[in-house]
Amino acid sequence: MLDGLLVAMMVCALAPAVLFSINYVLYREPRRIHPGRVLSAVSVLIPARDEERAIREAVESVLASEGVTLEVVVMDDGSTDATAALVAELAERDARVRLEQAPLLPRGWNGKQHACWALAHTARHERMCFMDADVRIEPEALARMLGFQEDSGAALVSGFPRQVTETMMEWLLLPLIHFVLLGFLPLPGMRRTTNPGYAAGCGQFLLVRRAEYFASGGHAGIRETMHDGLRLPKLLREHGLTTDLADLTRLVRCRMYRSAGQVWSGLAKNATEGLAAPVRIVPISLVLLTGQVMPFAVLLWLLLLRQPIAGFEATFLFVAAWAAWLPRVMAAFRYQQKLRSAWLHPVGIAVLLVLQWYALGRKLMGGAVSWKARSYVAGEAPID
Repeated sequence: MLDGLLVAMMVCALAPAVLFSINYVLYREPRRIHPGRVLSAVSVLIPARDEERAIREAVESVLASEGVTLEVVVMDDGSTDATAALVAELAERDARVRLEQAPLLPRGWNGKQHACWALAHTARHERMCFMDADVRIEPEALARMLGFQEDSGAALVSGFPRQVTETMMEWLLLPLIHFVLLGFLPLPGMRRTTNPGYAAGCGQFLLVRRAEYFASGGHAGIRETMHDGLRLPKLLREHGLTTDLADLTRLVRCRMYRSAGQVWSGLAKNATEGLAAPVRIVPISLVLLTGQVMPFAVLLWLLLLRQPIAGFEATFLFVAAWAAWLPRVMAAFRYQQKLRSAWLHPVGIAVLLVLQWYALGRKLMGGAVSWKARSYVAGEAPID
């Protein structure tokens, strides 16, 4: 029985490590734009609800973009702070900035998706970039992503920004985004087919062609979700369109959460549309526990009991541990993550799994999800 468990641990650790290594090569930063290359104009669309701490810096980072014609449209979604006033001030100084007011949130809509759908109708350009208010972009980011989209031919392109992490829950859990993405999504399959099962993206930065966006239904087609980073690429793929991903580590950054409570609530709010979906949470949990947690738990147990490890059992155990750790160390250096997050990888995976099962349990019990001072319960109108 022990031999079988050791083999299972090694296989469940090696499989994601091998795929991670392949994807590590394929998941690249978008190329620099050749001087003189003409790019499509882009509308940068920012939904904002009570974002007075973030909105000015977000808009100013977009306005500093180089090599691209753009407009910035901010949709004030019922803010009770100075968000609208700050954007109005920026609009007075720069004609490329516009402030819009979101219509009342109708029944059956998530707030962000409704604001994005309204934003899309205000956009003046063929390319539309949906960007969160807590995102900051480098001057060449938009141009390089526009070039990446044109070169790939994809209707939608996205990427994962560098996540700025300060508190323990931030640096423990948020770097797992890259591990899950590159360890479980075959990028070659994503790029060769329009299979919705290969859909992936980050709602913090989504660049899409206008015609394909509206033809697929856009955010109206995913109105109930809290996870447009996954669901919008999936919607386009369901309509036979392609999507792609680029590494945005050096081009875009984001401070998504600022406390342990925000990390927990933020990751749990849409977990049941990802890893915690009822159809996948059991196999995903088994694979992650067996390959990413158990090798370290067994090693620790044997060390505490001062049990000797020898022969093929030691080989299997150490291969499993290194296969689990190696992708996290690689990711820490390339994607500018804190190395302590990699050292505590099994702890992070264990906490992530607890969070996934918590989110599923809350959904099954009909609990409300609260975000941006709105509560959402399946089948009911949102409560402001």
